[in-house]
Amino acid sequence: MATEVIMPKAGMDMQEGQIIKWYKNEGDYVERGEVLLEIMTDKVNMEVEAETSGYLLKILKNNGEIVPVVTPIGYIGEKGEKISESENVQIEEFEKKEVEVRELKEDKNKEIYDVIVIGGGPAGYVAAIKAAQLGGKVALVEKSILGGTCLNRGCIPTKTYLKNVEIIEEIKKADRRGILIENPQIKIDMDRTVELKNEVVMTLTNGVVGLLKSNGVAIFKGIGKITKGKRVIINEKDIIEGKKIILAGGSKTAKINISGIESRLVITSDEILNLKEVPERLAIIGGGVIGVELGLVFSSFGSKVTIIEMMDRLVPNMDKDVSANLFQNLKSRGIEILTSTKLEEIVEKDNRLMLKLEGKDDLIVNKALLSIGRVPDVAGVGEIEFEMDRGRIKVNDYMETSVEGIYAPGDINGKLMLAHAATQMGEIAAINAMGGKEKVKLKNTPACIYTIPEVASVGLTEESAREIYDISIGKFPFVGNGRALASGETQGFVKVIVDKNYGEILGVHMVGPKVAELANEAATLMEMEITVYEAIEIIHGHPTFSEAFVEACEDALGKAIHLPKKA
Repeated sequence: MATEVIMPKAGMDMQEGQIIKWYKNEGDYVERGEVLLEIMTDKVNMEVEAETSGYLLKILKNNGEIVPVVTPIGYIGEKGEKISESENVQIEEFEKKEVEVRELKEDKNKEIYDVIVIGGGPAGYVAAIKAAQLGGKVALVEKSILGGTCLNRGCIPTKTYLKNVEIIEEIKKADRRGILIENPQIKIDMDRTVELKNEVVMTLTNGVVGLLKSNGVAIFKGIGKITKGKRVIINEKDIIEGKKIILAGGSKTAKINISGIESRLVITSDEILNLKEVPERLAIIGGGVIGVELGLVFSSFGSKVTIIEMMDRLVPNMDKDVSANLFQNLKSRGIEILTSTKLEEIVEKDNRLMLKLEGKDDLIVNKALLSIGRVPDVAGVGEIEFEMDRGRIKVNDYMETSVEGIYAPGDINGKLMLAHAATQMGEIAAINAMGGKEKVKLKNTPACIYTIPEVASVGLTEESAREIYDISIGKFPFVGNGRALASGETQGFVKVIVDKNYGEILGVHMVGPKVAELANEAATLMEMEITVYEAIEIIHGHPTFSEAFVEACEDALGKAIHLPKKA
């Protein structure tokens, strides 16, 4: 007789679980103890193991579906075994009840939501909360874990790993400060590292759930798509209606079309943050923000890292002085950097990868990280035809798409793929969906790279500014900053770009200690249109890293106190 696979009750408070992914298909053989599927509860993701050996005869509930605990979701039995009549009756009754429940839900949900949000990332969950704060009846649909890429697979996990790098750095230079550590052999326990990362992520995702619930947002777990009637269908079955829709689908890892890219040894930023072993040799395909951050992480953890970048410099969207400094910094740490380099083919052999590079020797590595950027995830578009621009949904300054009443904030519109920009766009979309008329302002959005030292940028690069303005440049090195010297963190500089005619601060670019925090001061002054003349009059605490910003502003005017007089 076939054995039921049921939705487990993983904790006293668990009432239902969502099926994230079946790892086996109907007809596949399963060993007892082998992982059958992955589920998600409101607290954690977990794997469900087979309680018996046999063949997966039938899957009752598919990926993305939410199922009450102790409900049958599949059957395991002998090969070719027919499910008994009583079991078939159970299945039919179960499916019948599901239809009845859906119909009942539709009857109860006749009230229309003011706003339906598809996507629970930074743009989505912030939009949902903002719309609720403005008095709206709000629903949010999320196919995976709330918090989006940044929280679950990007910014937050990466920064957790980078804190480990920072600790390693401090240990290595402790003796210079008179702190003697006996037998300072450093080893990385990747199991514990991944566990801590997961703990941090879980704390934040649970916080997002709490915030949404406290604001009365109805949360639907599943894949949401927009229908022709501008309604939202969840998991291809349940339909909810709303007056306005906010499509905040976020983004996904960009792919390149070369031979061998589908190898299991080519991983994305999603997979690398769950590795339990440090690769001996690691290639980073792409020298952007993700590439340099994770390159630094795994180099510090013990990998021999090579970064491959097609452009002529790292992080090519940033100021050239920043790129040059970052290049030297990473190179000094033993990271090999190949710029102006095209990857032509990947060959997997003997559990290793051979990367064939145009005009250069082949590169042999254990794993390769694909980090060439991200592209909008438009899965939620469904049956609606939006005006598009190179795979991105076009929006106006109010975050509204070409279809009236549907808004698309965040990565999905491709304007500025940063989590903090997405939250701003999400708020604006919510305000306008609730009847407001506000434009988004992204001009002075900071961009940061959390290497050691950090990198931060606001506004125009020197190259861009010269095309439009008559400019002056102010620059101050951290080696001249008292706090930096006392801390032993003297690498880097602050660079300020100023319009000579009016003193407007056009751009600020920094490499140095805590500059990701300092960028917020620069952004604030630029947003308030504070001139460089006014900025130098603002008294800063001493000793602080931020004094370097004031000195750079003074240098732009030829008035720096702590720099030698220019000839």
